Amino acid sequence: MSDRRLAARCAAALIVTAVAASFPASLAAAEPAAPGNAVERGTFLVTLGGCNDCHTPLRMGPKGPEPDATRLLSGHPAKLVLPPPPAPQGPWVWFGAASGTAFAGPWGVSYAANLTPDEATGLGSWTEAQFISAMRTGRHLGNGRPILPPMPWQGLAHMTDADLKAIFAYLRSVPAIQNAAPESVVAAAPK
Repeated sequence: MSDRRLAARCAAALIVTAVAASFPASLAAAEPAAPGNAVERGTFLVTLGGCNDCHTPLRMGPKGPEPDATRLLSGHPAKLVLPPPPAPQGPWVWFGAASGTAFAGPWGVSYAANLTPDEATGLGSWTEAQFISAMRTGRHLGNGRPILPPMPWQGLAHMTDADLKAIFAYLRSVPAIQNAAPESVVAAAPK
């Protein structure tokens, strides 16, 4: 693994840890589900996997940034237009937006997708098979553009079909929120 990729992964882990520590108990606490209850199992896996860390926008609370529970898993806010990211310098090879939903690095610019079941802007039109394929291949809809860092699809690819189906079932159960997150931008290949 290159130094740049290692640095990016380490930085992502630190951000995820910091954001997760700021989550209120109502978003962060989940119990392992009883066998057979896919939505409960999916709730547990989404919580354990930290999906809210990037897919739920942050807002400023009395003690600093906190997840905006009214926009649970809705991705990067469509109305939050960001300026171009700063150029990487020295050991600083990637950056994250204050919303916790946008990241820039050698891969390009990543915007957290809307994971709610909204038909037009979220996963509402996805099939279970497309979701599983996306998590296994690291490709949008299983065959589209690459899913960019810091999305940990490589780890999710090792989950069982039953666990990925449970995550999908949970994502289909949350309130649909219309939010057209921007398309991620893949960096041009170096010449």
